[in-house]
Amino acid sequence: MSKTNYKIEIKKIDTVEEIPGYWTAENYIELLEKFAYPDAGSADKDSLEDLLLMAITDFEEREAAVILLDYLLAADLNEGQIQQLSNEMLIDKVCEEYPVIELHSRLYAINQLLYKAYNGKFPNAKATIIECSFAAVEQAEPAVKLSKENALILFNMGLSDRNIIKRLFDAPMSQKAAFPEAEGILWDFETTDGIHYTISTSENWIKKDDFLAFEFEGALEEVKEEVGH
Repeated sequence: MSKTNYKIEIKKIDTVEEIPGYWTAENYIELLEKFAYPDAGSADKDSLEDLLLMAITDFEEREAAVILLDYLLAADLNEGQIQQLSNEMLIDKVCEEYPVIELHSRLYAINQLLYKAYNGKFPNAKATIIECSFAAVEQAEPAVKLSKENALILFNMGLSDRNIIKRLFDAPMSQKAAFPEAEGILWDFETTDGIHYTISTSENWIKKDDFLAFEFEGALEEVKEEVGH
C-alpha cells in the first residue's frame, strides 16, 4: 500500500441559485418546442431562456414539472415516478432528498428553472461552486486528474464533523469502503492541469461554513494488487 500526500487549498466558494451554462441553446430550443412555442429555432439565442420561462408559465405548475422531468429523466424514471415527483417538487427540495443521488444534479436544474419561471412557487434550492487545488507533495510526476471520490476523500480532513457527507459516508470518506455515491454528490468536476479544479455540488452537501480551514493536508492510499502466479 502506498500513500500520496496532498496540500489542499480552497481558493473560492460561491453559493449560487443555478449552475451557469447548464442549459444550452439546443436545450432551450428543444424545451420551447415541448412547451408548444412556435418557431423556437429562429429565435434570438440571447432571448431563449426568457422565452422558455414565459412558455413554461402557460402551463399548470405540475404539468410543467412533468414536461421537464420527462425531458431530462425519462431514461431513469417511469411515468408514475415522474408524476409523483412533479407533485413533491412543489413542496419539497427533491433535488436534495431523492434517494437516487446520481439524479440530484438534473433534479436541481429542473427545480431552479421552475423556481424562476413561477416566481418562487417552487422551493429555492442552492448550489455550491468551489475553486480549489490539490497539489501532491514531493511528487515529481505530472499531475493526473483525480476522481470525484479522490476529491471528497481529500476534503475529509478540512470538513467539519457537522458536514452531511461526513455523517452519512464516514467509512468511504476515510477510505475504509467503496464510494460510488461520490459520482452523484459532486456535479461538475473540471480541471485543465490536474491540480486546479472547479467543482459544483448541492449546498446541502457542502457549503462554505463546512470547511474548518481553507488550507489543509490530506492523503490518498493506493492499494497495489498482488499479481497471481
